[in-house]
Amino acid sequence: MVIPWLAVLQSVPWTDVIKNAPKVADGAKKLWSAIGKKSPVSEVEAPNEHPTISPEAKTINALQTQLAVVEASVADLHEQMLASSELIKSLADQNTQLIKRIELNRIRVVWLTGVIVIFGIVVISSLVLTLIR
Repeated sequence: MVIPWLAVLQSVPWTDVIKNAPKVADGAKKLWSAIGKKSPVSEVEAPNEHPTISPEAKTINALQTQLAVVEASVADLHEQMLASSELIKSLADQNTQLIKRIELNRIRVVWLTGVIVIFGIVVISSLVLTLIR
């Protein structure tokens, strides 16, 4: 079922959207600044102190390997989080610009409506005056 665009646009609470646009942009900037300052977890390798291969050493080596894999995964996730927060910041900035343009268009439509109403009153009054004469 297709929803008419006019109905969709009328159902959006534009005053709330316009009012909250700066908050969204500020939140995205705060997120970007908070995430951008953090550095990913660095890998710290423990030196092998025991050259012998005992079951305990195998377990320790396996745990160190798992830890290295987890640290690499954390670093990858941190990079993805940085990219995501940068995207969110960019989208929030674009949203702010869009809201400003929508508000400008709304003001223009109000002025245009006023001009059309005044023009209509002038036309109707001139028609009435010509009919009276």
